[in-house]
Amino acid sequence: MKLFEFTANSNLSNWYVVNDDVMGGLSQSTFTLSENGHGVFKGTVSLENNGGFSAIRYGIGNTDISGKETVCIRLKGDGKKYQFRLKQNKDDRHSYITTFQTVGDWETIEIPLNTLYPSFRGRTLDIGNFSANYLEELGFLIGNKKQESFQLELDYITLK
Repeated sequence: MKLFEFTANSNLSNWYVVNDDVMGGLSQSTFTLSENGHGVFKGTVSLENNGGFSAIRYGIGNTDISGKETVCIRLKGDGKKYQFRLKQNKDDRHSYITTFQTVGDWETIEIPLNTLYPSFRGRTLDIGNFSANYLEELGFLIGNKKQESFQLELDYITLK
């Protein structure tokens, strides 16, 4: 099941950037399409003014994922750690997250949905791991507690 496949003609209107400026930080990032039709999330994370993260979110609408167990993401990172994030309901304050390490080349990572744990503002919540049959939002975040530039390229996101 394809959640999003990036192509030269991809419509990114349901993707949006959320930087730490929502709480006074100075991190900056963009999300664009490359010439090759990949999604490119890049920018600079700043720790100034209590900042420290940049994120992109995709409002997927209410999507039935019954019977699906694993998210597969083909991506090219920069050797840094990122978070993959899901929201069952887009209005939930918390997200279900996991961290993955990139290797600096194209790779396909697989994340079992039931390993995504609930988190709000960096704190793990005691409400159980992701177990829903639908989702409304997914995204990626970088926030490694250091000032750094980053670039994450995305090819596709699927469920199996």
